[in-house]
Amino acid sequence: MKKSNIVALVLLLAILPAAFSYTPKDKDKAQAGRLLTGKVVDRGDGPLSDSVVYLSDTRTHAVKTYITGADGAYHFPALSLNTDYEIYAQYKGKKSDTKTVSQFDNRQQVNINLRVDTR
Repeated sequence: MKKSNIVALVLLLAILPAAFSYTPKDKDKAQAGRLLTGKVVDRGDGPLSDSVVYLSDTRTHAVKTYITGADGAYHFPALSLNTDYEIYAQYKGKKSDTKTVSQFDNRQQVNINLRVDTR
């Protein structure tokens, strides 16, 4: 076998794994899904820690929950882009309004603050 053929074969074998492992960044973002974030706040926009945030898939009725920390923040990563969701919060027996995240909203990250009237 000629030296040039051996060099070509070695180069081909070196770059072959990299060629099959490439995925476009846009495809990765689409597969990652949507990120839903926000805060649970009172009437004066103060954070409500230990609030329970409920996220419901309107198709399957599966419910995910999140208990907020001292900053009142919540996050639900990797949500399906093809599903509608409803979200609300509860704090000491009081409930926020229910908000909707539509499948037709094409944002990768959605931020919804939930206000609970604590009076």
